Amino acid sequence: MSSNEVTKKRAVIILSGGLDSTTCMGLAKEAGYELYPLSFDYGQRHKIEIENAKQVAEHYGVSKRHKIIKLDFLRDFGGSALTDDTIEVPNVMDSEQPDAGESEIPVTYVPGRNLLFLSIATSYAEVTGSEAIYIGVNALDYSGYPDCRPEFIHKVEEVIALATKVGVEGKGITIETPLMDWTKAKIIEEGLKIGVPYELTTSCYNGKAEACGVCDSCRLRLKGFEEAGSKDPIPYLI
Repeated sequence: MSSNEVTKKRAVIILSGGLDSTTCMGLAKEAGYELYPLSFDYGQRHKIEIENAKQVAEHYGVSKRHKIIKLDFLRDFGGSALTDDTIEVPNVMDSEQPDAGESEIPVTYVPGRNLLFLSIATSYAEVTGSEAIYIGVNALDYSGYPDCRPEFIHKVEEVIALATKVGVEGKGITIETPLMDWTKAKIIEEGLKIGVPYELTTSCYNGKAEACGVCDSCRLRLKGFEEAGSKDPIPYLI
């Protein structure tokens, strides 16, 4: 092993195959990290995104390091529009209802998802010698998600410091959230600057080959591309 390989810094990227996580992948590469992508099959109705994650990992030349972890018991639990077929995915008309409070937690929140993701990512980070975990949480577009808040991320970092060998040894693992305070337009603008392959991503919650264009996630994505002055490269049904 060369000295360059020994000193190369590494990062685990929680990679869904969506716009935000793929932007994180690009940002981590730009920051000089060796990439270790980690995706999750948690029974989500938009499971097609896992195939997108594979394509993104291949694009960055790290397919052999790409781990896909099954957490499909979350579908057995239900409780989210993303894991429970009895709960409808909100569309544009639903989200624009005047009585929908801004502080209400969206039905697309998956109980415990990011807590599980970060716990498993911590394990992968320790094994690979990674010093950082990248996750594409955003407090602006999804301010109703309790597990996308800075306070949550800080607390998880504290737990990592207490519960890991590297933490006890004083080395630690940081959780990088570069998108936390960015608008969707800024995320796209910054991603385009560094060549993030948005044509390989999907954001639709409905899990079709072509994005629906009306769910909350599609709406935010399309609005972001419009505000960024760019055309979304993926196909839509509308």
